[in-house]
Amino acid sequence: MTKQELYERLRARMRGEVVLDRALAPLTTYRLGGRADVYVEPADGDDVVAAAEVLSEEPSTPLLVLGRGSNLVVSDEGWPGVVLRLGPSFSWVHESASGAAGLRAGAATPLPFLANWAARRGLAGVEFTIAIPGSVGGSVKMNAGAHGRCMADCLDQVSILNVATRQVESRSAAALDLDYRRSGLGDDEVVLEASLSLSREDPGAVRERMEAYRRHRAETQPGAAQNAGSVFKNPPGDSAGRLVEAAGLKGFRVGGAAVSDLHANFFIAGEGASAQDVRDLVAEVRRRVNERFGIDLEPEIHFVGRFDDGVAR
Repeated sequence: MTKQELYERLRARMRGEVVLDRALAPLTTYRLGGRADVYVEPADGDDVVAAAEVLSEEPSTPLLVLGRGSNLVVSDEGWPGVVLRLGPSFSWVHESASGAAGLRAGAATPLPFLANWAARRGLAGVEFTIAIPGSVGGSVKMNAGAHGRCMADCLDQVSILNVATRQVESRSAAALDLDYRRSGLGDDEVVLEASLSLSREDPGAVRERMEAYRRHRAETQPGAAQNAGSVFKNPPGDSAGRLVEAAGLKGFRVGGAAVSDLHANFFIAGEGASAQDVRDLVAEVRRRVNERFGIDLEPEIHFVGRFDDGVAR
C-alpha cells in the first residue's frame, strides 16, 4: 500500500486529523528530524480504534506513537510510516471517583500540568514530574522519574489500546514490567489513560517541595536550549553526567550538536544541527567514556527512523 492509499483509508475512517507528509521537528523538544509519511491525531477513543483497524489491514506499516517528543530524536529522513499522536481530548485530569487519594489522567496530559493540578488539591506524590516536559502516556511507557521517584512509585492502573488486536484493556502497574526508565509496553500499545495512587498533604507543603524541584532543574539543567533531557541512563552506583564530565567532554561538539557546559548528560542542538549530528555525538561520547572508564553508557533518548549507521527502529 502506498502512503497515499494509506492516507486515504485513514481519512475515510477517522474523524480526527490525518495529514500527509507532516513535519515532525516541531513536535519534539530537539526540533529536529524529517516528516512522517502519514500523521494521525485521533479525535477520541473510538478514533484510535478506527486508526488501529486500518493499520491492522496493513501490519507491515511502521507505527510510531508520539507523545510530547521530549526524549526522542527523529531521523533527518523522517518516519517511513504512520505517526500517531493523541490530541487535546486526551489531555485531562480527574480526582479518583472512589474518594481515595489519587487521580486519573488522559495520556496526552502534560506532566507539569499534572503536578500543578495535584498540588492545588493537596495530592502528594507526583511533584517530581513538575519539570519533566513529557506526557502522562510517555511517562508510563518510559517509567519517567526525577528526584528519587518515578511513575512506578505512584502508578496504579492504565488503559491501553493494543493496535494489533484493536482491543482496549486495563492493566495494573504490576503487569507493566516497570524498571529504570523502561516498561514492558510494546511499540503497538497505546496508553490512553492512567490512574495514580497518591496521598493527602497540606497543599502548601506539596507546592513548596514542587517549587524546590523546579528551582533545582533551572539551576542545573539547560532549560531553554533544544535538547531531550538526560541522554544516558545512570549506570549502577554512578552518574552518567559525572562520567561524561570526567572524560573531559563538556562542550564537546559534533557538527551542530554539543555536550552542555551546564550539565554533561544534556546534549544541545545548536543552529544548523541535524538529527544525525546528535546521533553521532551520542555514539562518540559513549565510545570515549567506555574507552576511558570501561563503562558502556546506555542511551535514555530514543532514535527513530533511518540514520547513517542503519535503522534505529
